[in-house]
Amino acid sequence: MNPAQGDIFYSHNPPTMNESIPINSLKFDNRGLITAVVQDATTKDVLMVAWMNAESLRLTQERGEAVFWSRSRQEIWHKGATSGNTQKVRQILVDCDADTLILLVDPAGPACHTGATTCFFRSLEI
Repeated sequence: MNPAQGDIFYSHNPPTMNESIPINSLKFDNRGLITAVVQDATTKDVLMVAWMNAESLRLTQERGEAVFWSRSRQEIWHKGATSGNTQKVRQILVDCDADTLILLVDPAGPACHTGATTCFFRSLEI
């Protein structure tokens, strides 16, 4: 078999699910941010995409609720602090490149500022 360019082949055992990695192995971008995809832990619906910096990630781990970095306001943003629509974090997954996170959450209400359950309620034509 000829591997296609970009395919990953392991000379040892492949990584196992839930392999824990240290926070200092995460790859934040040149602005100090990492993409965070927020997913409902029960339904698996993608609720929203946000950004985290090292401080918001630390606060998320400390509080057990989602805390992000607001690029527009340039400040820490505790999701649901004013609306009550907090997101209890059950698990944080890290992708294979360590540059994207998935937060599995129990939402206390809608994720979107429009009042929709998810921010992904529109589609493009294919």
